[in-house]
Amino acid sequence: MTKLQWIADLQNLIGHEQIKVNEPLHLYTMTKLGGNADIFALPKTEQQAQLVVRYAYEHQVPLLMLGNGSNMVVRDGGMRGIVVTFSELDEITITDERVYAQAGALIKEVSKQAAAQSLTGLEFACGIPGSIGGAMAMNAGAYGGEINDVIIESTVLTPQGERLTLSKEQLALGYRTSIIAKEGYYVLSSTFQLARGNQQEIDTKIADLTHQRESKQPLEFPSAGSVFKRPPGNFAGKLIQDSGLQGKGVGDAEVSTKHAGFIINKGAATATDYIQTIEMVQRVVKEKFGIDLEREVKIVGDDK
Repeated sequence: MTKLQWIADLQNLIGHEQIKVNEPLHLYTMTKLGGNADIFALPKTEQQAQLVVRYAYEHQVPLLMLGNGSNMVVRDGGMRGIVVTFSELDEITITDERVYAQAGALIKEVSKQAAAQSLTGLEFACGIPGSIGGAMAMNAGAYGGEINDVIIESTVLTPQGERLTLSKEQLALGYRTSIIAKEGYYVLSSTFQLARGNQQEIDTKIADLTHQRESKQPLEFPSAGSVFKRPPGNFAGKLIQDSGLQGKGVGDAEVSTKHAGFIINKGAATATDYIQTIEMVQRVVKEKFGIDLEREVKIVGDDK
């Protein structure tokens, strides 16, 4: 089958307006980097999402879940096959102390809505830029909290397009990992258990965490967020800082002078610049400290 046939089939399946062709991915990534996607799918319902995943599997079309583009670097050559985002699936429903959120809802928005109803437990996520789907896949966490602390269950699609609901235990959440990441599942929605809290204490905590994030992280520049996982018994940012790498990089990609764990796009960086800066950091830290920094961000796509 040809790419033109894939496009026609998908347009018939979920609608012409939901399928974009040769779409620039830098419009959808937090780094503002990345080449074009052959086919870019924006399903509006969970049923449409399932149709896209099933189609890709049955016709052996490569499929990438982009999510909110906050933890990913897309190479300059872009992506072949289908890139899909569930950003249109963004429903959030709060019932008593339970919060239901579809995969495309931003986790910081879920945190905000929960806090507005005096629910405590998701304050740690008030500044995390990713979607619920991405947060589930990597068991996102910050400031002493993580998804594993509050999750009840998650509904996912398998790579074959089968719908499953997984309990907390079945999700196998660990440090920046889960069964979702390991098996290549696509999150549709998740349900969280929170607790009633004191509104003033919740507001104070969110204000404090927001101040910490804004004062310590280079939020004024595009970036993929924290680039590296925390090495056992150490901190990636400290290792990078102690290696004298802040302010250094390739092209317009630079290790942030504000937080060494971030690599920023100063404005005209290419994905190649960004990736080469990541590799430079890994190489220098290995030479100086003998520690291998493992990437937290995913690198996908083709070189130009």
